[in-house]
Amino acid sequence: MSEILYGRNAVRETLRARRRHLQRLTVSSGVQETGIIAEIIRLAEQAGVPVQRVERQVLDRQLRDANHQGVMLEAGPYPYVELEACLELAAERQQAPLFLLLDHLQDPQNIGTLLRTAEVVGVHGVAIPGRRAAEITPAVVNASSGASEHLRVVLVGNLTQTIAELQRHGVWVVGLEDDAGAQEFDKADLNMPLALVVGAEGPGLARLVRERCDFLIRLPMAGQIASLNAAVAGSIALYNAWRQRARGAGSAG
Repeated sequence: MSEILYGRNAVRETLRARRRHLQRLTVSSGVQETGIIAEIIRLAEQAGVPVQRVERQVLDRQLRDANHQGVMLEAGPYPYVELEACLELAAERQQAPLFLLLDHLQDPQNIGTLLRTAEVVGVHGVAIPGRRAAEITPAVVNASSGASEHLRVVLVGNLTQTIAELQRHGVWVVGLEDDAGAQEFDKADLNMPLALVVGAEGPGLARLVRERCDFLIRLPMAGQIASLNAAVAGSIALYNAWRQRARGAGSAG
């Protein structure tokens, strides 16, 4: 089964990662083959991927409302992994595990933003429930600017079971929730084997997921609106956790 990926950054990173079965690159004949387009074509040729050039209208018809930016890549399905592969990656890097768990997020833009942050801070694994959530679709790949292609993502059946499995491996599971009993994110000690759980926009964390967390953190707010966007809040918390861990590792050295 093939997927059609689009957008210059998404296509470039998919070609760079080479984790999918790459089938065909299509480029609009109207774009200048310089800069990132030239890089995309070079990566495709190096990977032995056929390159075809078509009129822009062909891409417009096939991708309709998508912002394809004059490039399209046909590739195999997203290469999900098992949880063990993520733990092995942390061990290979000789780092304490760092995970991002998404509790039924459905908006591709939110998921893409969080995946982009996760890749930047070196997350070892991302877990996404396979039901009532957006998987790694072409829209998510595009929203993440291709960061998804460099991450290890686990598609899980039950997030609470995944949390329990991580806890058995010594990982502390921390939920991001606007709760009166939650610790402020920059005052909580996050320098540990860690999994950050981010809930869906609006409802937040599911009750069973929240109860399973070791503790909760929240972002204090001084403005008038009720809360931050899930992707923004999750990115802030994830980045803060990474910086805490980096400072802790520096002190240990």
